[in-house]
Amino acid sequence: MSSETQGLSALILGATGATGRHTLYALLSNPAFTSVAEYGRRVTPNLTDAKLTQKTIDFEDLKKEDFAQGFDVVYITLGTTKKNAGSAEAFEKIDREYVLRAAEAARVKDGQHVVYLSSAGSSPTSPFLYPKSKGLTEQGLASLNYASTTIFRPGFLVGAERDHSRPLETAFGYVTGALSRFSSGLQIPVTTLGQAIATAGQLRAHGKDVGVGKKEALGKDGQEALAISNADALQLGKSA
Repeated sequence: MSSETQGLSALILGATGATGRHTLYALLSNPAFTSVAEYGRRVTPNLTDAKLTQKTIDFEDLKKEDFAQGFDVVYITLGTTKKNAGSAEAFEKIDREYVLRAAEAARVKDGQHVVYLSSAGSSPTSPFLYPKSKGLTEQGLASLNYASTTIFRPGFLVGAERDHSRPLETAFGYVTGALSRFSSGLQIPVTTLGQAIATAGQLRAHGKDVGVGKKEALGKDGQEALAISNADALQLGKSA
């Protein structure tokens, strides 16, 4: 547990994604974090900040020295789609294997915390590729025995900037937008989600109650993780 008077260090993996970029911005603007490292296959271009360190890494050949300092909070917003990956096998490698490899490499001391961006509907027993991969990743992360594991399961991401167009996702957004007037569980502005993710890690590192979510036994040996739903994330992001 870190003292609130001591600055926190954060590592974010996947900061060039739709949610990751807003999580990164939230971390950089949060005075509780005095150092922020962005690692990835590529990093955010044209971004300078006194507390930011950027490094391109090869997930097939991770270097122990890159993680040796032991970050207080490890944020993982890394992910892809089957279409962008090119095949189901490539999707699972990026979406699950890379995430778990990096999380394992980053866990170098006691007292570290991990926060992972998953998805609504995730389940390790799902018959569908995407939610099953997310569910298995959640299970793997919880099994790494970080001081705490926090899982975000958002719905449709409003305002997400994608590198590739997703017509079906756009159409789905119109539906969830209409239905969101009746339920807070369907969609979330990506800026709000990024803020919620950053805040959750800060609170966990300071030993504080996040105030939302529910504990679930997700690990292979029953290790608990805090699961945060779309409605929970909306509440946390707006209150931060």
